[in-house]
Amino acid sequence: MFTISALDPQLDSSIQHCLDHKTKPQGSLGKLETLAFQLCRIQQTLTPELSKPQMLVFAADHGVVAEGVSLFPQNVTQQMVLNFIQGGAAINCFCRQHGIEFRVVNAGVNGDLPEDNALINASIARGTCNFVNEPAMSSAQCEQALLKGAELVADRHQRGANIIGFGEMGIGNTTSAAALMAKLLKLPAEDCTGAGTGLNKAGVDQKTKVINRALKRLKGKKLAPQDVLAELGGFEIAMMCGAMLKAAELKMVVLVDGFIASSSALVASKMEANFLQYAVFCHKSKEQGHKKMLKAMGVDALLDLDMRLGEGSGIAVAYPLIASAVYFINEMASFESAGVDNV
Repeated sequence: MFTISALDPQLDSSIQHCLDHKTKPQGSLGKLETLAFQLCRIQQTLTPELSKPQMLVFAADHGVVAEGVSLFPQNVTQQMVLNFIQGGAAINCFCRQHGIEFRVVNAGVNGDLPEDNALINASIARGTCNFVNEPAMSSAQCEQALLKGAELVADRHQRGANIIGFGEMGIGNTTSAAALMAKLLKLPAEDCTGAGTGLNKAGVDQKTKVINRALKRLKGKKLAPQDVLAELGGFEIAMMCGAMLKAAELKMVVLVDGFIASSSALVASKMEANFLQYAVFCHKSKEQGHKKMLKAMGVDALLDLDMRLGEGSGIAVAYPLIASAVYFINEMASFESAGVDNV
């Protein structure tokens, strides 16, 4: 379905030489240098640029909320999408601050939504099934979600965007993300499950039991990563996964938000081994499973601010760092050009 090329290493030595000969001690800009190197590699240039940055926030509902896994009722998903449309959410504020074009995508919200320029209606169904008892979605629905996410990204790319971020909204989706993590990484549910929207210990214990029941249902089944996504995912997680894969296929810079978005990235990395070369993980969520998930993928995040909001908020907050990485490699003098001795 997707073909992602490994990044060409032919410019690696030239990129590193460029970084090492800026007017600074080698490596003194830390993660900004690592980030600049990655951006140069993705774009295969010594002079990277960020063109028309985009933010797509995918929203959907989850049948597993019937198991009492969230403090909030399901209709909050619909209400928050309306808030996105009206421009009142945290992600709206941060996108306006940094000039990031924002759209919210209805991937499967269980409620009516108005037509609006800020909303893309791509609903697969009004929420997934309860994955404790049956697959969250059919194989056909999962493929539809993947392809729709890819289509949306291809449209943004055709309009000139070369960098795109992905966020999500969906009551119950930390349960789905934790279940995906447990199944794909073969970890105990207890290691993957956290407080989500603010559950107490009893709530986290209930969520863990629910995930274990779902994992028991799948025990012994031989499942490809896409099958696991259909069994345990959400429409927003699946659509976001397809969007991420397409963005990498198009050699865009892929910006990944927190725990739920990272579960989409985890599925993407299992589907296409080269995907992670294009992904920038923007922040480490306070959700307890996220650190383990990032470690399993062999990646690190730019920020650790105890955030756990979702919505792509970590991406928008981290965006100035990404811009700084581009600015310094393009505009900072070299020792030679500045006439500074390089010891």
